[in-house]
Amino acid sequence: MGRLFVVNLEDGNVYTCKHCHLHLALSHHIISRAFHCRHGKAYLFDKIVNVTVGEKEDRMMITGLHTVADIFCVGCGSIVGWKYEYAQEKREKYKEGKFILERFKVLGPDGSAYVQHGQDVQISGSDTEDS
Repeated sequence: MGRLFVVNLEDGNVYTCKHCHLHLALSHHIISRAFHCRHGKAYLFDKIVNVTVGEKEDRMMITGLHTVADIFCVGCGSIVGWKYEYAQEKREKYKEGKFILERFKVLGPDGSAYVQHGQDVQISGSDTEDS
């Protein structure tokens, strides 16, 4: 296992792994809260810690073809989201090198878990994978 990082709580609100509560990101590193995935809401971050990056693969998403890699919590090995490696579309290039954390797989800064409420979750305009 690699070096673990503990986020200084004075730096902001911390998102943690749902399973092992390891620190993953600070709220001030969120670029967008407007993303969705198969399990509901997802947030785009410019910086996260305590993850390993899996193999790159091409995925067709609503916003086009992207090369992404799943990211795993170093504490428990759970998949917590993915990293954008490459975007085909010019308008999607801002995502390259950024990270998605799925709310379903992390705890929010207040320790709450995200719960999907059936049909209440809207995925229009999202970046979920095409099924």
